[in-house]
Amino acid sequence: MSRHYIEITARLMARGAALFLLSFAAPAIAADFPLSAHESAVGAVTTYETRAGDTLMDIARSNDLGFTQLMAVNRGVNPWFPGVGTHIVIPNFYLLPNVPHRGIVIDLAAERLYYFPPDQSMVESYPIGIGVLGAATPVGATRVVAKEANPVWYPPPSIHAERPGLPAAIPAGPDNPLGAYALHLGWRNFLIHGTNKPDGVGRNVSHGCIHLYPEDIERLFREVPVGTPVRVVDDDMRAAWIAGELYLEIHPTKEQADELDIKGTLTPVESPPSLEQRVTDAAGDQIERIDWSKVRRIAEERTGIPTKVTAPGPIPIGEFGGDSAGPS
Repeated sequence: MSRHYIEITARLMARGAALFLLSFAAPAIAADFPLSAHESAVGAVTTYETRAGDTLMDIARSNDLGFTQLMAVNRGVNPWFPGVGTHIVIPNFYLLPNVPHRGIVIDLAAERLYYFPPDQSMVESYPIGIGVLGAATPVGATRVVAKEANPVWYPPPSIHAERPGLPAAIPAGPDNPLGAYALHLGWRNFLIHGTNKPDGVGRNVSHGCIHLYPEDIERLFREVPVGTPVRVVDDDMRAAWIAGELYLEIHPTKEQADELDIKGTLTPVESPPSLEQRVTDAAGDQIERIDWSKVRRIAEERTGIPTKVTAPGPIPIGEFGGDSAGPS
């Protein structure tokens, strides 16, 4: 694993926003991150030393991460038998999508859902399972139009075509793939819901719905009112300034995510065609500070971790990261 996977000299934003680390338990509840009006990044990269019986699936859920997200930064680690004493990178550091921070924002490329509660200076972050190839969630704006506890699942025609033996409806209970809670969106047949198969969170598993861990959807369902705006974005690349340094984040493609899920490997692909232009635009009059070799390496490795691409600057203010406990 390249050292730059954990080269996170993330700086606290102006106005002294405090680092908010997760407390680890099994299962975890979503991370709450303090947020100021001009903040573009939240969280931190930490590490966890494995214990007997750990799997990466367990560690992902205990840290409220998706499985593929964890695999992307811990390549070469056996996900089912990582061994005792293996240092696992916990990539809980995110550049927020560049859209209005209102309501629910779903970031398909990062496989994260963000909820910005009204009148609060914080954001909740949740890992999600998303659609398989050919079954993508629509991109754009909608809203929560209804909430349903103990939902009945009515398989849509697309799923009936694949599995004609399915009944017309599946009642609430352990066999219901919607789990215990569902948020209905303005897009017909697209929901944010729980799951009876939580191992699918952080993977390409759905027919376009958004899956959350059972403990996460329970909290989101309780907090989100009907009418909450929802915006879905799908951009595998993001750049943002943090305390005078430019950070770049590039996620695996959907095909690479499937490869990570199945094989634990990642075959390099071509850099995003807009890579140079977008970094140049983000750098502005600081373009001479850009380390282009690092930009190219980030594009090749696609860990999804925001990484500094400007040349070394002054002593960092409020640098964060470090070790933290893992699942108990």
